[in-house]
Amino acid sequence: MKHTMIAPGLEWSSLLERAKALVPEAFDEDGNPLNLIHGEWGFPGHPKPFLSPVDGTMLGNYPMIDLDTARHAVAVAAGEFGAWSTTDLSERQQRVDACVHLLRQHRELIGRLLMWEIGKPHAQAMTDVDRCISGVEWYVEQIPSMMEGRKPLGLISNIASWNYPLSVLVHAMLVQMLAGNPVIAKTPSDGGLFALTVAIALARRCGLPVSLVSGSGGRLSEALVRGPEVACLAFVGGKTNGRDIAASLYDREKRYMLEMEGINAYGIWQFSRWDALATQLRRGFDYGKQRCTAYVRLVVQRQLFPQFLDMYLPVLKSLRIGNPTLVDHPDAPLPTLDFGPLINGRKVDELQVWISEAIGGGAVSLYQGTLRDEDFLPHQDISAYMAPVALLNVPRNARLYHNEPFGPVDTIVVVDSVEELITEMNISNGCLVASVACDNEHLAQQIAAEVRAFKVGINTIRSRGDRDEVFGGIGQSWKGCFVGGKYLVQAVTIGPPGERLYGNFPDYTLLPEKR
Repeated sequence: MKHTMIAPGLEWSSLLERAKALVPEAFDEDGNPLNLIHGEWGFPGHPKPFLSPVDGTMLGNYPMIDLDTARHAVAVAAGEFGAWSTTDLSERQQRVDACVHLLRQHRELIGRLLMWEIGKPHAQAMTDVDRCISGVEWYVEQIPSMMEGRKPLGLISNIASWNYPLSVLVHAMLVQMLAGNPVIAKTPSDGGLFALTVAIALARRCGLPVSLVSGSGGRLSEALVRGPEVACLAFVGGKTNGRDIAASLYDREKRYMLEMEGINAYGIWQFSRWDALATQLRRGFDYGKQRCTAYVRLVVQRQLFPQFLDMYLPVLKSLRIGNPTLVDHPDAPLPTLDFGPLINGRKVDELQVWISEAIGGGAVSLYQGTLRDEDFLPHQDISAYMAPVALLNVPRNARLYHNEPFGPVDTIVVVDSVEELITEMNISNGCLVASVACDNEHLAQQIAAEVRAFKVGINTIRSRGDRDEVFGGIGQSWKGCFVGGKYLVQAVTIGPPGERLYGNFPDYTLLPEKR
């Protein structure tokens, strides 16, 4: 059905007015978000146009502060440690719980801001908000036992990717504060500016020691990463930046958890339950695979390849991509999409270059999808949209062979032995998740034991997880403390003398029994 209009109440101007009315202190007179330093909103820095991937609409200005301002922000944020770390745990619980209540009260507004800022369809945007809320609620209940014999660590600095501003970044910050630490975060440069500003403004209103700054990650890292007042760094992002950060932290007495990319693979060997696998692979395209736990490499036994294609190609053809804000009449529900735009047109251009490079080197294009005109407004900017692509036999010298695409591009490898299957699944020297599809449970477990992934699924996909589920990475995909459940609290607190934290460190790796 042809979409002809933006859903009533979903227009950006309407959402911005609601955000300004809710937390007017967090915006300037033109509706641009401000920075939060020492409990005060201001510090607009230099404006950088902030565009929506949905249709190129200018949403406002991203405030770029300089290094000196960031150093000041870090220093004053660290100054909140004394009072907050000695605040009774029951009081911290009450304040975090009050913030969660406000997030729930305004979840629809925050979710709709995310739709425009990072292009998530409505259901996926709301899931981001709801996972933050329910996750922190669980921690509020569990924190007394988790804090037994432990004390707060100090200022926690957060630098995170744009793809999950609520369920990853805000969630982590609220738990860090619940454990008695002040926190500072850098707003992601590519998305989440408005939703994050609203959420952090609500947190500050509840008396939580939170600071929010924005600017160039490279320019501000001297303060946010290496600043002497920072007790712990939580980083979620790419491998290149993560390696640089890791190298700068190894010789310092500073906690860190650095979540980086790896190629998550699904290996298929002696398998027959194709309908179940089809459901998993379709679900795997949520948010255009712009997730650290997306499965982007499919390693398939050669004799199963015809059956695999019979299952796989219809999945790709069934995917629906479009503008998530559009309806065909005022009373219509928002569209049910597998994904909307990628984070920006630059990402699409990058992936197209990688795809051309792979095909030029001998890869076979199994599928290249197309966008449908009816899923967009006439003449709207669609530069950030990309239909799914599947490539077979990507050459080893192509970037797609060794790098996570972070977009709707699958690479497929056909293999003839279990040893070859394992080798191709381990191409990135460690990853966050992997899975094995195999009818033989014993053989599947044997293969899984050889896969260098933090979490390995047998005939099912794995995810980051919620609440008490641990999360981390193997090899180059993760550095420092693991998180999730009690491990997140342990990472940002001080335990008994000589404690060895669970994580992946230069001198040891300590894995939890259950992953």
